[in-house]
Amino acid sequence: MQRLEFHQGDSSTSDASETIWLVSGTGDGPRLAQALLERGWTLLVSVVSEAATRAYRAHPALHFQVGALQGDGEVELLLQRHRPRWVIDATHPFAAVISSRLQRCCHAQGQPLLRLQRDATLAGSGTRINQLEELQGLPLSGERLLLAIGSRHLATALRFSSASQHFARVLDNPESLRLALAAGLPAEQLACVRPGLLPEGAIERALCRRWRISAVLCRQSGGLTQQIWQSLSQELGLRLIQIKPPGDAAEQGLPQEAILRQVGAPQGRHE
Repeated sequence: MQRLEFHQGDSSTSDASETIWLVSGTGDGPRLAQALLERGWTLLVSVVSEAATRAYRAHPALHFQVGALQGDGEVELLLQRHRPRWVIDATHPFAAVISSRLQRCCHAQGQPLLRLQRDATLAGSGTRINQLEELQGLPLSGERLLLAIGSRHLATALRFSSASQHFARVLDNPESLRLALAAGLPAEQLACVRPGLLPEGAIERALCRRWRISAVLCRQSGGLTQQIWQSLSQELGLRLIQIKPPGDAAEQGLPQEAILRQVGAPQGRHE
């Protein structure tokens, strides 16, 4: 994917001492970004796709870097170019590669780094597995299984699942659709969803009803997404199967309120 940077306001007056680099997505990122903007910070938000920017509310001090960060070199370049006061890693708990890369590069440059900790231990009924290969040991015959695990993992899930029918919800970008179709899912059993388009959970509820879903496979990622699936599984009587996060996903993280206390407000500004 081509990498680009763009902004929603005038960045000519931005000061590095008032800038935070937020590496995030569409889960907890928009809520944290709004809280930081309200405190007076200028934000550079890194997201993988341009579609992900639509989940963020427009603001004059909000700027985006769009595209996957390829290698330590790109991270180091962005650190040197923007010289942020803080870097906040709010990536998905399963995004171990980028989290390790941020930690390594920030440490090398003496750059303050904070990591957002999602509550990935939310209680709830259902089955938890460590990896997709464990699906082959689950009795799924007769189930209409909705896969909410990201397009890159669909082929593996389909290889090991014995469900009678499979459906998937993926992001609305060409690469996600290509991967879903390549995995063997029929087009009529796919939904390309744009984050933030409707109230949280509305699309998921509609898909489960339309497709008569009986089971859902998602990642135990914590935060709002996990809450949505747990709530829907109880509301609609769905069987919930969750993939546990990597063992180090919750290491050294801080909840949002603790991060906001840590960064405070830019110099010369008051909360």
